[in-house]
Amino acid sequence: MEVNNNLSRRGIFDKKRKTKQTDAMEKAGKSLKMNFVMNAILTMSSFVFPMITFPYVSRILLPAGLGKVSFATSLISYFGLFAQLGIPVYGIRACAVVRDDREKLTRTAHELLLINLIMTAISYGGLALALLFVPRLRGERILYIIVSSNILFTSIGMEWIYKALERYAYITVRSIIFKLAALAAMFLLVHRQSDYVVYGGITIFAASASNILNFVNVHKYIDRKPVGGYCLSRHAKPVSVFFAMSCAATVYTHLDTVMLGFMASDTDVGYYNAAVKIKTVLVSIVTSLGTVLLPRVSCYVRQGLMEDFRRITRKAVNFVVLVASPLALYFIFFAEEGIYFLSGFGYVDSVVPMRIIMPTLLLIGITNILGTQMLVPMGKETMVLYSEIAGAIVDIIINTVLIPRFASVGAAWGTLAAEFVVLLVQCYALGNEGAKALKQIHYFRIAIALVLGTVASMGVKILGFGNFLTLLISAVLFFGIYGLFLLLTREPLVLEIFNQAFDRIKGKTRKCLKR
Repeated sequence: MEVNNNLSRRGIFDKKRKTKQTDAMEKAGKSLKMNFVMNAILTMSSFVFPMITFPYVSRILLPAGLGKVSFATSLISYFGLFAQLGIPVYGIRACAVVRDDREKLTRTAHELLLINLIMTAISYGGLALALLFVPRLRGERILYIIVSSNILFTSIGMEWIYKALERYAYITVRSIIFKLAALAAMFLLVHRQSDYVVYGGITIFAASASNILNFVNVHKYIDRKPVGGYCLSRHAKPVSVFFAMSCAATVYTHLDTVMLGFMASDTDVGYYNAAVKIKTVLVSIVTSLGTVLLPRVSCYVRQGLMEDFRRITRKAVNFVVLVASPLALYFIFFAEEGIYFLSGFGYVDSVVPMRIIMPTLLLIGITNILGTQMLVPMGKETMVLYSEIAGAIVDIIINTVLIPRFASVGAAWGTLAAEFVVLLVQCYALGNEGAKALKQIHYFRIAIALVLGTVASMGVKILGFGNFLTLLISAVLFFGIYGLFLLLTREPLVLEIFNQAFDRIKGKTRKCLKR
């Protein structure tokens, strides 16, 4: 009897433990989905804001005025890069590891903030010297000073601690509030071509002013008073690696604009910027999932849960291919209508660069998962660094050769080649892990869906509806048929998303009927 009772108790205990584990997994899954939704909204809002204002601003400032602001923003990004020192990515991982211990979290955050502020001061010193002695910059000092405020706001914002704690709802809400305020300011204050300085200031306000609230509210998660035991040197090695990674990535991300500004003209920068704006918005959609994965996959690797790590990263790669492929192909075919609708007919020279850089949606999406979400949590940051250095070298070489002759078109080819090289190096670094993640994708099924969507939408071009209606009707046909074919052929991830959405709608309908 006693043995049976013990067995019975053990069975009840095991059942309770399994129930708790299941509940924990379901809670983690719901949390990850909510974080994805919130980060998707946040990331898209960062680019939807300029996309709403861009049709207005591009027609007011024209390519020359727009090019001045774009060149200033790209140049200041290098000084900001030095000030941040790789902490925006490293800080997420470092804080995620100690996020359950307030004292350790406080110590880590204080150390990283102090490093940030020291480097910010040095960065501003370098910027002051550049404004004094570089003739190309001296004439637009006010613009550069205003745009450089982004450096300070980013440093004190400590966004990395909020992402490590997965506070995406807070980040999203406060960011959107500031962007709406900036949206109103844009239409109220920018009326002439000479208002490009005002436009630059409003853009920085929309992107960075919310960091002030971050600094004010951070006491909810860490102590403001010193906790002692600080050791800045323990961050030296990882920060240096992440800094080098950021350097390489920023070089080939902004190098095209900077080299265009020095080797061509502000007008060429304006043409290129119009193409890049659209690409940047689409990239934000493709990479939304990857950003919220970093704290979670870092925890999986630290706890030795490698199967969970592989499962979630492979699903992320599948998501990227499913989303990036149709976006890239659609905007290759409808680049002309997209540019004319957003920027006006004065930006005809933006169409070809846009078509060239559209494949980077897929390349950037995949490398975001393979690099930041797989290699970094696995402790292989140096391989990400090598991939980005390789991309930067290729970008510099191609830009040097092609920009003097082809201007913005040459810069676009440089970007495409750089992103392709980054992907090749990261695939080599991951070996079998990368191959397994890429093999699980149903490429043939996706290719057929893309062909069907293209055939259905291309006829809209010849009907003469105008740019907006052409984009609207063709997008509905292209993405509708693409998604429907994948759903009918039961593509696993598409089917999973559809079932979850259907169950949620059905659940809400039942609640409404009960009321």
